[in-house]
Amino acid sequence: MGEMGFWSAAQSNPDRCAVVDGSGSELSFAELAARVNRLANGLVSRGVQAGDCVATLLWNRPEWLELALASAQSGTYFLPINWHLSASEVAYILADSGATALVTDERTAQIAVDAAEQAALDPDRRFAVGAVEGFRDVNDLVADQPSTRPSEPRAGEVMLYTSGTTGRPKGIRRPLSGADPEAAVTPMAGLMSSIFAVPSGPNVQLVTGPLYHTTPGSIAVLGLHMGHTLVLMDRWDAEHTLQLIERHRVTYLHLVPTMFQRLLSLPAEVRQRYDTSSLRSVVHGAAPCPVEVKRRMIDWWGPVINEYYGSSEGGGTSVRAREWLERPGTVGRPWPGSTISILGDDGEECPANRPGAVYIKMPGFDFQYHNAPEKTRESSRGGFFTVGDIGYLDEDGYLFLSGRSAELIISGGVNIYPAEIEGRLIEHPAVADVGVIGVPNEEWGEEVKAVVQVQDGASASSELAEELIAHCRAGLARYKVPRSVEFRDQLPRTDAGKLLKRQLRDEYWAATGRQL
Repeated sequence: MGEMGFWSAAQSNPDRCAVVDGSGSELSFAELAARVNRLANGLVSRGVQAGDCVATLLWNRPEWLELALASAQSGTYFLPINWHLSASEVAYILADSGATALVTDERTAQIAVDAAEQAALDPDRRFAVGAVEGFRDVNDLVADQPSTRPSEPRAGEVMLYTSGTTGRPKGIRRPLSGADPEAAVTPMAGLMSSIFAVPSGPNVQLVTGPLYHTTPGSIAVLGLHMGHTLVLMDRWDAEHTLQLIERHRVTYLHLVPTMFQRLLSLPAEVRQRYDTSSLRSVVHGAAPCPVEVKRRMIDWWGPVINEYYGSSEGGGTSVRAREWLERPGTVGRPWPGSTISILGDDGEECPANRPGAVYIKMPGFDFQYHNAPEKTRESSRGGFFTVGDIGYLDEDGYLFLSGRSAELIISGGVNIYPAEIEGRLIEHPAVADVGVIGVPNEEWGEEVKAVVQVQDGASASSELAEELIAHCRAGLARYKVPRSVEFRDQLPRTDAGKLLKRQLRDEYWAATGRQL
């Protein structure tokens, strides 16, 4: 499989292109390594210590990768934050994580400025790529710093925030090992190579999704550790994807089903115009993919469409295209070292082909939800954890997903939990009760809908619906804001007061003849 480790790759192949940014500018492995090392030394000079948390609110640009790699050899937690979030949401994450530094850029400036103030982040540790009011130029952080690695490099960890079924997002925090950074990354790089069918060496990865997302960010960094060249997309576009595949002879990339849909929607003459024969592995996951959509992609690009199922917490399954064609709809068998268990309501393991809650176990990937021990307990059982998905294993151990928690909405590959949205809506004086659900959307899979019972004295109207949407827009990330609001006299609840969300949601899905 070849040697692993970014710094080893920089020594062995210093002139190899490491990153091509959205403008087409290139950085070699040697140039990137020097910038990474200066940044790591600069953070130490500002008092950032092992165990601290370094946050980033950056677009898809080389500086994101530099910060990730600097953190990875400094024994710190690297926290990539979704730049679609509102300032108050970002402030909560900064405060909850205990972030000691934040790096942003001009495109996310206003959110970063407001969030840093709300979280009372040390002004001396606010840095920006470009000019941002109240933030120091990141070049000041690396000026006069040595381009050599820290004297005692120690492995860091990525800390991700995942939306929860109740209330605020929760940070996924793993213990720091203190190991050598390259030794620590070798098992993960090997796992990626196995799952995604991509060897180390001179491969080219097209980075299509925002780096703050779990999979695009992690496979980008792992790609550098495997000696690959990364081509960063500034914004995703279907035809531009084809242009970049042809121009850079891309060998692998990650897509979500919504991207498949948009690629397939291109006119036939556009799809046939570009050479995609360099592709060796096209990885998809993050959302259910309709069987027919995947078949059409395999017909177009060949048997290179490889699927995975997993979560930020760790562990999962994968399936290669040829296996999938024999079992359409499966999300595969467990990764090496991972175990899947299907448990019924009684907590007992289900026999083959009987649906139950999907539990995953991945030794060596222990985690806690930061500041949320109750959530850690609720999602765990006997060393396994669940994110609420429902599925079954066939006789050969292939996992099929047959449903999921009624809470989760997946829109365009992004997980959305209704609790935050419901919490925002219930603050409005006209709202007596509310349920937020996902309803069918042909392009995105699902979209967010709010079903509202109004307070006595308030009038359900299109004007109130617009007011409630505006109320959400003022405090939530755009992708969480309901596309529509429907009013009801009363929401379905049990005698104990529990909202029958599955019943509410199923009414909309049944009307379309589609299933989750």
